[in-house]
Amino acid sequence: MDDDVFPRHVADRLGALPGVEAVTLGGSRAEGINRPDSDWDFSAYYRGHFDPQALRDIGWPGEVSEVGGWGGGVFNGGAWLEVDGRRVDVHYRDLDTVDQEIAASREGRFRIEPLMFHLAGIPSYLILAELAVKRVLCGELPTPSYPLPLRERASGIWWDRAEMTFGYTLANHAPYGRVTQCAGLVAQAVSQAAHAVLAARGQWITNEKQLFTRAGLRQIDEFIALAQPGPGVLGEVADRSRALCAEAVKQARATFAVT
Repeated sequence: MDDDVFPRHVADRLGALPGVEAVTLGGSRAEGINRPDSDWDFSAYYRGHFDPQALRDIGWPGEVSEVGGWGGGVFNGGAWLEVDGRRVDVHYRDLDTVDQEIAASREGRFRIEPLMFHLAGIPSYLILAELAVKRVLCGELPTPSYPLPLRERASGIWWDRAEMTFGYTLANHAPYGRVTQCAGLVAQAVSQAAHAVLAARGQWITNEKQLFTRAGLRQIDEFIALAQPGPGVLGEVADRSRALCAEAVKQARATFAVT
């Protein structure tokens, strides 16, 4: 089965599951930036009740979680599968939650939820970002805008978190030569700052893989590479990282005046 036909094949099977109202292709393949070996990210949008057993019953090999099996919150479970020799991720998306997050975004409200493999956690508006870049394969879905109240509030909250994380690093780890703690917290702070930058610009992001690059903060790799327990070195790494982030946030917030 070639790549042109494959998404429709998967969507037809997912779209037939009880409760599912729409299916999308997301991730790098929807954005056209995938590698040949990139996996395939599908989302099954349901309303009311969804029973993962129906997905298991299709017979695709892999692991299928319960609803809420990935920690709850907006990223509420899914499956890692192999379909026709391809790696496939299926995400469960509750349309009632989508409606709630769209309404909250218009008022600038969101939450930051912990999620495995994400340095800064995820904002609850991630599911709106997915809708903004999705390719709808069956059903109908909204394409949310990035409301100005959300841009303003999210950029402020993310940058406040970054500032606190940088401050803690400088006060409690850098003076004592704790390389691993410093590097880890600097990476977390830069992730938070990058979210602040993209929120201020009104640019959606669906995960952390391209977060630093899209925020213009990829130079952080050079700073982290300098980390060692010598006198003043870790403090300089944290200071230079914070300065880079502060300038990026400042420039991004200037876009408020022209939108």
